[in-house]
Amino acid sequence: MGNIPTPHIEAKAGDFAKTVLMPGDPLRAKFIAETYLEQARCVNQVRGMLAFTGYYKGKELSVMGSGMGMPSIAIYSYELFHFYDVDNIIRIGSAGGLQDDLNVMDVVIGMGASVVSDYPNQFGCPGHLAPLADYGLLSKAVESAKDLGTEVRVGNILSEDAFYSERSKDCFKKMGVLAVEMESGALYLNAARAGKHALCILTISDHLYRPGELTSQQRQEGLGKMIEIALETAVRA
Repeated sequence: MGNIPTPHIEAKAGDFAKTVLMPGDPLRAKFIAETYLEQARCVNQVRGMLAFTGYYKGKELSVMGSGMGMPSIAIYSYELFHFYDVDNIIRIGSAGGLQDDLNVMDVVIGMGASVVSDYPNQFGCPGHLAPLADYGLLSKAVESAKDLGTEVRVGNILSEDAFYSERSKDCFKKMGVLAVEMESGALYLNAARAGKHALCILTISDHLYRPGELTSQQRQEGLGKMIEIALETAVRA
């Protein structure tokens, strides 16, 4: 704990719960804290990356923005795992649908994260390391979704560095990858290296192969089913 506060997080020892929900948008973290948590207190404001700790159904939970992209979530998840003794991080965010039977507002759980990035190379593994979710969190999320009456799709997702990418996604679609986003690969790799646990729960915000997308306001506040699954999963973690 001697490394805290970090260059990116001003929280003190004990300010974070063992389980942290991580939306990309810090304002979504604020919305979740104000809407779902009791006795929520702000524990970080450095660089505007808001973090809050409170209680949900009597269990202490934290919620913190991750920023956009693998480099950003990699920094915050590393510091939470290694310096703040966090055990579980559940990413909650938006994604672009790839499969034809996915629609806007559908919920996807990332069992694995294919990666288009150099991030995995730092670990020095020959071949291609496969970033996977923690099975314990994954199974609890599926159970939570069933109890809430929310249908989910579980499978492979794609984490890519570039949002405005000129690279075709056709090959990933053909291989059954469900959706594309920008953070989960780094989160899964950091969790594996730290011996901790991570999961990604996504809401389809647009589709790469047909029209239709959420507004920015809907992205920030209209993702209730995904958030509720994550909260119930955290209670069971």
